[in-house]
Amino acid sequence: MPLATTRRSGLVDQVIGQLREAVANGEWPVGQRIPPEAELVSTLGVGRNTVREAVRALSHSGLLEVRQGDGTYVRATSEVSGAVRRLCGSELREVLQVRRTLEVEGARLAATARTDAELRTLTDLLDRRDRARRESRVDEFVHADAEFHLAVVRAGHNTLLTELYRGLTEVITASVATTSQTEQQRADIQHRGLLEAIAAGDPQRAATEAGGFLDELLAQQETQETTEG
Repeated sequence: MPLATTRRSGLVDQVIGQLREAVANGEWPVGQRIPPEAELVSTLGVGRNTVREAVRALSHSGLLEVRQGDGTYVRATSEVSGAVRRLCGSELREVLQVRRTLEVEGARLAATARTDAELRTLTDLLDRRDRARRESRVDEFVHADAEFHLAVVRAGHNTLLTELYRGLTEVITASVATTSQTEQQRADIQHRGLLEAIAAGDPQRAATEAGGFLDELLAQQETQETTEG
């Protein structure tokens, strides 16, 4: 979405909204430097102080990163994701614990709220995930797996839960990539039972399936930490 001249009321909030949307829709990808201050001032039709205050707010929230003498870079796809990255870093175990909390409830809700169209989407994503795993296309496997889990949560039709989960996209994708590094792990973690439970409208089984594979990943991580320790 191209940036547009803002209205004169609530200028900082309007600028924050436009910058946030440019990041969310991929116009400014993670790791990319955003336009310099003078260009933003000209494009948005606001003063330098307004742009600086908006950038400062998004930097504090973790969405942007100001590098003195170099510019401002996109740090995350959302403020929630940026905050999680600061809090969790590379602590895979913590990410998996949070995933378990959200995905178990997401699966429970999806079993009773999903539509037929959403069930078809889940089936297509899982087929793509499993096909990529069989053919050892790791990057495609990782993204299809992450998309499948987001689609499960979305099918629960709880907007807040979906937005919380969507905010974790980067760390969730990173956790999938990390736990999928070995052929044994890629072969062991299956999601057909979860899909079947959602299709059957069985919330208890869906929750059990969702928690089960994450418990496996947590057990693997704890074993690895013990061995390395």
